[in-house]
Amino acid sequence: NMGSMNFGLFPLLDRYKEFKYEWEREHLENSRDFIFRNTFKDMERILKDLGEGCGTRFEFECYDVGHLYNLAHLLDRGLVKPPMFVQTIFGILGGIGADHDNLLFMKRTADRLFGDDFYWSILAAGRHQMPFCTMGAIMGGNVRVGMEDSLYIAKGKLTESNADQVAKIRRILEDLSMEIATPDEAREMLALKGGDDVGF
Repeated sequence: NMGSMNFGLFPLLDRYKEFKYEWEREHLENSRDFIFRNTFKDMERILKDLGEGCGTRFEFECYDVGHLYNLAHLLDRGLVKPPMFVQTIFGILGGIGADHDNLLFMKRTADRLFGDDFYWSILAAGRHQMPFCTMGAIMGGNVRVGMEDSLYIAKGKLTESNADQVAKIRRILEDLSMEIATPDEAREMLALKGGDDVGF
């Protein structure tokens, strides 16, 4: 991510009284006093060691508008190379809220800072996942869905897999006459080296 931040999952303790594993309760409670650390020094080291050193391309996660400005700073210094894949994230306590006005604000800010040098993607936590991804796609963005971000496929219904969520957002977007990129098209858009050139 593009900056240090509070990352609070502890409000879930008020919603759920029973957990399958005791570590779940402790994990949520510990987020009350957790800083998701990513200093400028951390980012510089990662960009140098993994970016320059290994040819890694990054997903730049921006949990708030200040993170977009941090990325612009790194771009101005030549530490990141376009095209950038900018993932704007909504609905995590400590980051920007899942309000539709914030989606518009983050997109306008990214457009102003990066012009045509980025691909925009949307991620929203919990119940906001499908509505935000749909709205973002209508605005020209890419989308990310999956169980890391939401455990539900519909109101009150747990998803069975990541594939179910991908199939749902694909149906929604195709019903809106949007084209879905193939894996090869996505690799080309993001200037990825491809499976033949990785070291694993």
